[in-house]
Amino acid sequence: MRIIFMGTPEFAVPALRALHAAGHDVVCAYTQPPRPAGRGKKLMPSPVQVEAERLGVPVRSPVSLRGAEAQAEFAALGADVAVVAAYGLILPQPVLDAPRHGCLNIHASLLPRWRGAAPIHRAVMAGDEETGVTIMQMEAGLDTGPMLHKVRTPVGTKTTGELFEELGAMGATAMVEVLADLAAFPPEVQDEAAAIYAPKIDKAESKIDWSRSAESVVRHIHGLAPFPGAWFELGGERIKLLRAETARLPGLASYGEGHTVDPELTIACGTGAIRPITIQRAGKPAMAREEFLRGRPVAAGTVLR
Repeated sequence: MRIIFMGTPEFAVPALRALHAAGHDVVCAYTQPPRPAGRGKKLMPSPVQVEAERLGVPVRSPVSLRGAEAQAEFAALGADVAVVAAYGLILPQPVLDAPRHGCLNIHASLLPRWRGAAPIHRAVMAGDEETGVTIMQMEAGLDTGPMLHKVRTPVGTKTTGELFEELGAMGATAMVEVLADLAAFPPEVQDEAAAIYAPKIDKAESKIDWSRSAESVVRHIHGLAPFPGAWFELGGERIKLLRAETARLPGLASYGEGHTVDPELTIACGTGAIRPITIQRAGKPAMAREEFLRGRPVAAGTVLR
């Protein structure tokens, strides 16, 4: 097929790579413009742009697709289909209608659950037992279009970062399967009554609330790992937790929420306790709890804010 690819972050790269490897004619890659990054705020191309240039695929990075000129340039590519994966721009109706088979989206949830900007984060934080990828036909509504294909995976103790990598690969495979035989994947209308929205993660959500149950705190930590990262304050320093587990200890009722229970940094919650596994100090790489405690011992009874 003659394909326009539209994506920006690392999540989208496996799909671009897989479509190219499958022998499709990827005529253009649309991606977000380079953004300032790092201490020097140097303009950095998106992961999709980097991969497209490596593959020899022409790249376009318009600020918007709402203008008539941008829409005409898109239509002039004469695509059979546009494949979209975390692109980051709203596609106006003329863009949705331009390819012969429309625009197909790789959405990182089992629609209609978790429509919107942060489906992976929300699935982990909510304690979903499974998540996955849905290949859907795009329409004007937010992730409301008919579904063509779903693939599933258990969540277990996976973090959002781990699921981003896994679902990116699953989505790439699923999209190649769909494009190999579109007629074999009839569209299925979404059940609006089952729809749940996954709003963008607000920075204010990142602070750990120790009054919640230990299970809820662990889900919160895993759901925000590695970005933006769930955190607490210890002696005025912001500490991120990237992985944790629940801990069963006697005598927890005598400890207040957010108090350390032992020198191993076991932390009392509203009910139960958690034990960090992976920790990150500001400006430092992630480290195991044992390594953190060698550099900064924390006495039992310490209050974490």
